[in-house]
Amino acid sequence: MALEALRAMRPHQWVKNLLVFLPMILGHSFTFATFGWSLLAFLSFSLIASGVYLLNDLTDLGADRRHPSKHTRPFAAGRLPLALGTRLVPALFAAGLALALVGGGMLIGVMLLYAIATTAYSLWLKGVLAADIIVLAVLYTLRIIAGAAATGIAPSIWFLSFSIFIFFALGAVKRLSELVDLETEAPHAQPAGRAYSTEDRPVVAMIATTAGFIAVLLLTLYIDSSEVRAQYRAPQILWGISLVLLFWISRTVLLAHRGAVDQDPVIFALTDRVSRWSGLAVAILFIVAMVGFGEG
Repeated sequence: MALEALRAMRPHQWVKNLLVFLPMILGHSFTFATFGWSLLAFLSFSLIASGVYLLNDLTDLGADRRHPSKHTRPFAAGRLPLALGTRLVPALFAAGLALALVGGGMLIGVMLLYAIATTAYSLWLKGVLAADIIVLAVLYTLRIIAGAAATGIAPSIWFLSFSIFIFFALGAVKRLSELVDLETEAPHAQPAGRAYSTEDRPVVAMIATTAGFIAVLLLTLYIDSSEVRAQYRAPQILWGISLVLLFWISRTVLLAHRGAVDQDPVIFALTDRVSRWSGLAVAILFIVAMVGFGEG
C-alpha cells in the first residue's frame, strides 16, 4: 500500500518544482546557503503538489475511471482506499507549509497562495474556459517566486512576464493534446470536467503558438535589458536561446496538433530526445554567456 500511495503522489512530477532553483541560477548565486534555501522551497512545493495530485484524483474519480489511461491510477483502480486519500491530502499540505514556515514569512505567503490557488483549480477553475490555462501559468510562475522568496534574489519583471507566457503556452499545449486524443476516440465530444470541445482544437493551437511567440519576444527584451548586460560577460550569446526556444515552441505545438505530445508537455520535454538536446543547447549558451568563453 505504501508503494501505491507513493505512486499516487506522483514523485516524477516533482521535476517541475526545480523551477524554484531558477532565481539562484539566473542570479549567479551559487552558494551553499542559496542552494539550501532553494532546496527547502523545492521540498515544500513537492509535498504540497503531491497533496494536490491526490486531491485531483479524489475529485476526478468518475472521469479517471472512464479515461483510457488514467483508470490505472491507484484510487481510480481501487488499489488505495479513499479514506487514506482524505487523510493524506491535509497531512501533505501541513508538512509542506511547515517546511515553508522555516523559510520565513515571504515563502510561507507564496506557499499559502499556491495551496489556495491550486485547490481552487482542482475543485472549480479547471472547468472554466481559458481561466484554467491562466491559473496553470500562474502556478508554474509561483514556483519561481517561491525560489526568490526563499533566497531573497528578486527575479526580473521581464523574466516573470516571460514565465507567465511560456507556461500559458504549455498549458494550451496540454489542452490541445487532450483534445487531439479525444478527437480520435469521439469526434465533437468534450473532455470530462473540461470546458473545451474538439471543435476548439484549431483555436487552442493558435493560442498556444501566439503565447509561445510572445514569450520569445519577452525573452529577447529581457536579454537586451541593462540588468542582463551587467550580469553576463557575453550577453549577446543569449540571443541563441531565443532561437532555440522559437524552434522548440513551434515544433511542440505542431507535434501536439498531430497527437504526438503527451498530455503533460513538461513530461514530454523531459522524455523527447529533441527537447533534451534543445535543453542542453540552452544550458551551453547560458554558461558561455556567463563565463564569456573566448574573451580576454
